[in-house]
Amino acid sequence: MPTELERLAAKVRILFLDVDGVLTDGGLYYDVEGRIMKRFDVKDGLGIKTAQKAGLEIVVLTGLDHAGVAERVRELGITEYVAGRHRKSPLVEDVLARRGLTPEEAAYLGDDWVDAGPMGLVGLPMAVADAVPEIKALARYTTTRPGGRGAVREAIAFILSAQGRYAGLFAHWTGA
Repeated sequence: MPTELERLAAKVRILFLDVDGVLTDGGLYYDVEGRIMKRFDVKDGLGIKTAQKAGLEIVVLTGLDHAGVAERVRELGITEYVAGRHRKSPLVEDVLARRGLTPEEAAYLGDDWVDAGPMGLVGLPMAVADAVPEIKALARYTTTRPGGRGAVREAIAFILSAQGRYAGLFAHWTGA
């Protein structure tokens, strides 16, 4: 018998992701010329590709506008990407309306105060393990992994497992 949390995850068709602190570890690395670099986890990337293969749509929303993030998003084949907007709630509402999706069909993975609004608009609000306490309090699911260190992959695995699709996707890599 599925838990209430698994029933919520089973309905999810779209996953919204924050960048800094979720897809990255939240650090801003500056080189000697003042350029910012960000670190992404390849496990999260494979998780995103797995989600896409399963038909789970991924949307990336970030308050900062950074060319490195845009490139990573492009590499992963994510077509819905909005940068430079700190007020994310209207973006979530717009994406859901354009796709004809209900809030119950959406999940959001965040880590900090800018994620509070959108987390209140989805059926499955999620937080990374190292999220601030206020965001953890809003989350129905919190990963065991910190942001930028496999948390996205873990959240995707939870959603797809609740939908009964995760094990079959792993079989693709085993040759079964």
